[in-house]
Amino acid sequence: MTSTAGTDAPWTDAGRPAEERVAALIGAMTLREKVAQLYGMWLGADPEGPGVAPHQSELEKGFDLDALLTQGLGQLTRAFGTNPVDPAAGAAALARMQRRIVEANRFGIPALVHEECLAGFTTWKATAYPVPLSWGATFDPDLVREMASRIGASMRSVGVHQGLAPVLDVVRDLRWGRVEETIGEDPYLVGTVATAYVQGLESTGIVATLKHFAGYSASRSGRNLAPVSMGPREFADVILPPFEMAVREGGVRSVMHSYAEVDGVPAAANRELLTGLLRDTWGFDGTVVADYFGIGFLKLLHGVAGTWGDAARLALTAGVDVELPGPKAYLEPLIEEVEAGRIDESLVDLSLTRVLSQKLELGLLDADWDARPLALTEAQLEPGADVTGTVDLDPAADRAIARRIAEEAVVLLKNDGVLPLAAAAALAVVGPASDDPFTMLGCYSFPSHVGAHHPELPLGVEIPTVLDAIRTEFAGSSVVAEPGCSVDGPETDGIAAAVEVARTADVAIVVLGDRAGLFGRGTSGEGCDAADLRLPGVQADLLEAVLDTGTPVVLVVDSGRPYALGTAPQRAAAIVQTFFPGEEGGGAIARVLSGAVNPSGRLPVSVPALPGGQPWTYLSQTLALRSEVSNLDPTPAYPFGAGIGYTSFAWSDLTVDGAAQAAPSSMPVDGEVTVGLTVRNTGERAGTEIVQLYLHDPVAEVTRPVVKLIGFARVPLEAGASATVSFRVPADVTSFVGRDLARIVEPGVIELRLGASSGDIRLTAEVELTGTRRVVDHTRALHCAVTIG
Repeated sequence: MTSTAGTDAPWTDAGRPAEERVAALIGAMTLREKVAQLYGMWLGADPEGPGVAPHQSELEKGFDLDALLTQGLGQLTRAFGTNPVDPAAGAAALARMQRRIVEANRFGIPALVHEECLAGFTTWKATAYPVPLSWGATFDPDLVREMASRIGASMRSVGVHQGLAPVLDVVRDLRWGRVEETIGEDPYLVGTVATAYVQGLESTGIVATLKHFAGYSASRSGRNLAPVSMGPREFADVILPPFEMAVREGGVRSVMHSYAEVDGVPAAANRELLTGLLRDTWGFDGTVVADYFGIGFLKLLHGVAGTWGDAARLALTAGVDVELPGPKAYLEPLIEEVEAGRIDESLVDLSLTRVLSQKLELGLLDADWDARPLALTEAQLEPGADVTGTVDLDPAADRAIARRIAEEAVVLLKNDGVLPLAAAAALAVVGPASDDPFTMLGCYSFPSHVGAHHPELPLGVEIPTVLDAIRTEFAGSSVVAEPGCSVDGPETDGIAAAVEVARTADVAIVVLGDRAGLFGRGTSGEGCDAADLRLPGVQADLLEAVLDTGTPVVLVVDSGRPYALGTAPQRAAAIVQTFFPGEEGGGAIARVLSGAVNPSGRLPVSVPALPGGQPWTYLSQTLALRSEVSNLDPTPAYPFGAGIGYTSFAWSDLTVDGAAQAAPSSMPVDGEVTVGLTVRNTGERAGTEIVQLYLHDPVAEVTRPVVKLIGFARVPLEAGASATVSFRVPADVTSFVGRDLARIVEPGVIELRLGASSGDIRLTAEVELTGTRRVVDHTRALHCAVTIG
């Protein structure tokens, strides 16, 4: 095939307008060359191996790579995150592959390279950060933005262009295995933290990818990929707002459709969602990529496509631009559909325009583009060059960020005064999560995601366990350890030994939780759903047995979801919750126990009182709460937003528009009001209070959640210091979807509740919205501006 690449080709001329360059390139391409840009290729995946997903062997077949590359290639799938590879060696191999791709196709177009980056760059020897549920627990978007910029810099340094994160699914059922991947159960918290992550990743040039659009987290009974039964109001008020915020404010350049079928319509075939809402209403102009095998699932699982060509037609028409991880529908089946006239080639051109525009943005169409990554020299790309160990993806600066997030994410739920621990003479450390580095990691951290299949290799990063960190932090104490049981096994033989060491200790630290995995190979993670919210295995039995000893118990829960904790809320001396805190998590927990760190984390999800597995979140209407009409009480042991520290705070001086409120205030339905308060640190040490602003709408045309988070502020204060905190509240943030499915601001009385959690309201301002029912749209205000002074 004659090459048309070169410095004189119009699409390589960086001086021409982007639209002109893309149009010229498309005009020169054959149909097969066009389609080649609309799929990825998973070169390192083994169709016969364990894979990363069920049905992989049915959907990932071998291809004649040399033949395919002559047409070009849209994306390379997970060059680093498929098998353990030294970062420098992987970068060199990727650069050589990119040069092969460029040389093989007549336009000299390289592939866009994507990777997972949910809890750090998912590759061997890269920093393993805390999971997103820990990000939510920090209530600190600025810190998450900084973390994402570090992740993006690592990825870009070795030749990656796109990161498949963040997850913006809002938790609707704690039994769902992917709770650990979410940021929490509140759409505002999810939206603000996820948008910060997007901003951080995009600031490095990496394309962020919102997922999973939309409804995935609301699957029936918390089962992965189960159908979603949800009305349009709940979908619009709970599921969509985080995505809308990230599109409007994050500068995001890619969105991944979800596996969900909502009311019988799979997202991958939902044009109203992927084109009507995302593009036409919100104005998104980036690429929509398939969740892995999602287009094939239209035929294989959803049953809305009879052939692979039908699946291609449905997805392309809906607005899915790129099939990942590899081609199944977007290769021969798509070509055949176009040639048969069942798909207009203009639809291919539309997706291709978006794909090539993104490659142009990344510099991949420029004449001077070079495959050499930033981390390597040209000499290191030579065949035979030994580059092993020359690229560090876990530097001290990254570990420092991981440590800060892990520390801020620790949530202290109960403390009768036993914490901080003094230099105790004897500490017992029991529990299966106390001395297992895998219990610190989520299912998308490389050691859990891929490394578990390669037990012969080291983890790649240093991960001190909780026990390691306690022995370091309490070097002068006697520390005796017994696991008591495994994370999920039925054996109880070890409980007696754990009870014995606890009985003879001054304090027993009981470390329980999860071990992440994929598709049943763990107690948390993708495809690792829970039948109920009892601690996995026999851990609940171990906990009760240690509590029975009478020794003061500090319960540490290190998990991917919250669990019912038996009698611990009544009997434990202290309870600490953390969510897969990453490689620095062990030290973070130990420093909280010693008092070196004053905990400031708050629950991004409620901790249930009972294990019954009711699909419940704090965003519930009155009839979903405890009442006399049902014998079941869903009240959590600890509600959304809960958390305490080692100091105390007094809240006072509620103001509305700068004055004390003697009577209900008012604002127009298109206006705003400012509520303020004073927070004083009344304790003896510095600490951080998280001031949370909730909306209560007592009367509305449709039933509303009793409380809903609309703003928050992290307020660090030295001992004895105080600060004024104010929230400028636009009427827009009170909006909801009404009976006619329009988003409205409704006149009437609302309450603006300032609380330390959703269940601990300290101050309330009553405000009347005046005027007539007002319809708002995607241009409405999304935030309450916060001032701390």
